Formats: sequence, structure tokens, C-alpha cells
Amino acid sequence: MSSSLVSRSVATHLLVALFGMGSWVGINSLWVELPVVVKKLPEGWNLPAYLSVLIALGNVGPVSVTLTHHFAPGRLKERWLIHAVQVLAVGTAIFLALFWEGTAAVAGVEHSLAYLVLAFLLALVCCTSNVSFLPFMYQFPPLFVRTFFIGQGLSALLPCVLALGQGVGQLVCLNGTQGNASQPHYLEENFSATTFFWLLAGLLSVSALAFLALLSWHQEGGGPPPEKSSSQESVASEESFPLQTDGTPAYEGAAESPGPEAPAKPQATSFWTQRNIYLLVLLGVSNALTNGVLPSVQSYSCLPYGGMAYHLSVVLSNIANPVACFVAMFLMCRSSLGLGLLSVLGGVFGAYLMVLAALSPCPPLVGSPVGVALVVTSWILFMGLLSYLKVVIGSLLHEAGHAALVWCGTIIQVGSLVGALLMFPLTSIYHLFRSGTDCVDDCGM
Repeated sequence: MSSSLVSRSVATHLLVALFGMGSWVGINSLWVELPVVVKKLPEGWNLPAYLSVLIALGNVGPVSVTLTHHFAPGRLKERWLIHAVQVLAVGTAIFLALFWEGTAAVAGVEHSLAYLVLAFLLALVCCTSNVSFLPFMYQFPPLFVRTFFIGQGLSALLPCVLALGQGVGQLVCLNGTQGNASQPHYLEENFSATTFFWLLAGLLSVSALAFLALLSWHQEGGGPPPEKSSSQESVASEESFPLQTDGTPAYEGAAESPGPEAPAKPQATSFWTQRNIYLLVLLGVSNALTNGVLPSVQSYSCLPYGGMAYHLSVVLSNIANPVACFVAMFLMCRSSLGLGLLSVLGGVFGAYLMVLAALSPCPPLVGSPVGVALVVTSWILFMGLLSYLKVVIGSLLHEAGHAALVWCGTIIQVGSLVGALLMFPLTSIYHLFRSGTDCVDDCGM
């Protein structure tokens, strides 16, 4: 492959990753900025419960898109849908930076109406991205789907990096004026929530520009390398397939105007095979765990071991996501048994973390470096294994066609929703998980 083809391929991978980064960066940013905004908004620490409900309501977007694909196939142009989603995302982030502190009385109770409405719009955008961004990637060779998942991993990592730079949640324990009890003193952030939301608008703008660049480059003949004349050479590299247009597979376009020597059209096979159903089940369960169940209890599982354990778990587990996607670009497991074993192994680490959360604020090995190492390592391996599983399944479903990627995005969203709805009553209504008190030894050690 010539140097020009290599540079074109690298540039396309970069643009795809930046495009994928815009999918969930909005909601991930709202979550990591919660410790800052709850200080000024009237809902206080009830705000996460409101946010969970708003994300659930945001699923009206993917439901509408899926129904449109089903009842009016071909009517919905993904390109224009993605443009609309990205414009709405950037506009919402800008309004969030300007008006997030605005409140209004609802039924006689003060609420952060501006923040809640804008959070719903971001939830609508992020939920809809799963059934618009991912199916759009059917136009690209399978390898670029894995790059897209790397970008999705960045949508979680970059807000965490910004929050760390902001200094979210930093505190020092000061001796109390009465007795020996220590009092927590929370340090001022390095920059405000308003600045954070402007940075979010910048990230979303970069993602939108990357999508425009992908479309423009493709129209000018750039993008992935063209298909080689030899079929053996074509099989040798996944990047040798041509970029297709408007989400329509190349063989479909050929079928519309067959030539005199056109080969016989292969018999269509049903997408709903046992293997594909198995892959969708694994995908749904893994997303329920990584996007709904375990994130709901991450603070309970980590904070008993200290603030450093919590920050390391959050940052390193989010780094593990894009790293696992990068590994999948070179080492992809196609075995159903292997994928099942990976899901079981990831589930084992997830179960360990759930046990730690259930035993909070006094889990095993609390106060020990071994306990810190175990909880951080478990979060890294849990996220890494299941992230690898998701990107491999996405790549395999890419091979099943455009409709398969629509279902892939739908199942990702359904799994995430089920996981969040399952944990919401346990954490916010029944309060089955207990947190420790800052600067207080809850275990009497």
C-alpha cells in the first residue's frame, strides 16, 4: 500500500473516531459535572435521579427512528438525521453554558428548569445517535466500525479528563473546633461549570466537523482505499473495500441496473439466525452492565477505599474502553464460545464490584493497598473485556448488513435503558446501597 493510501486511511480513522466521540459525550459530561452543578441547583443530590429519568425519556428518539426504518424503509436519510442530531447537540451545549443556572417555580417548588430541559435534549441526541451514527458506519469497511467504537470510548474518557483538570470533588479533612472530629472542606474548582459546558460545545463541534469532513472527502474521492482488482488482495485487507454511498450496499445498487453479464443475485438469508440472536443477547447484557448497572454503584464500590481509588477507577476504566477497541482492530475473536467466555469473565469482575458496593461503606480489605489494587484492577478488566466484546459484536453484525447495525444500535440502547431502570429504584428509592461519610471512619478502624 502506497504512502498516500496509508495517509488517507489514517486520516479517515481519525475522522471516524472524532465522529464517534460525539455520540455520548453530552450525557457523559453531565454525569461527571454533577458534583459541581448540584451545589447551585435546587434539586441538590436528587439531580442524578432526575437525570436518569430524562435519559430514559430520551429513548423516544431511537424508538421513532427504529419504527420509521421498519414501516417506511428508505424514507429516512441517515446523513440528514445525523446533521440534525449534531446541530441540536451543539446548540443545546451552547444554551447549557449560557443558562444552566436558570430556575423557575413549578407547582410552587423551585426547579432548575433550564438545566432539566437542556439535559433532556442532550439525552434525546445521545440516545438517537445509537440508531443513526452506527448504521451510517455500514458505508465503511468493517475495520472502521472498530475505530468508531474507539471514538465512543473517547466520549467517556474526554469528559473525565476535563473533570480531573477542573478538580471536581477534591477535599481536605480539617480538624474540627470541638473535639477531634475532622470536617470535610471542599476545594474550589479550577474552572466553573459554565467553562466546562463551553468545552463540551467545542467537543461536539469537532465531532460535527469530522462528519462533514468525512462526507466531503468521500465526495471528492478520498476516504478508504479503493477495491483492488484481485479478490485475494481484497480479502487480505479489510480496508480494501470501497466506501458506499447513502447507506446502500454496493450489491443493491448493482441489482437495480443489472448488466448483460450480471451474476445471479444471491438468495437472501434471514438476519434472525441463532448466531445473530446470540450476539444481540450478549450485546444487550454487556451494555446493561457497562452503561446502567455498574456505573450506578461505582462510587459505592470505590469510595470506601479512598478518593484516589475512585478517581483511578473512573479514569483507567474509561481508558480501558478505547484501548480494548484498539486491540480489536488487530485481534478479533469470532468464536461464539470465545465471546461467551469473555462475557462470563467480565461478569465475574462485575459481580465482585457489585459485592463491594453492597458491603459499602465497609467492604473487604478496606484501608489496605491490596483492596485498592483489586477494586481498580477489577474496574479496568470489567470495562476492558466488555468493551472488547461490544466492538467485536458490532463488527460481526456489520457483516450481516445495514439492518443488522440498526438492530445493533437499538439493542445497545435497550440494554443501557434496562440496566438504568433496574438500578434506579435500588439506589434512589429503596437506598439498598450505603455511602460512607467524608473524613469519618465508618468502619472503626
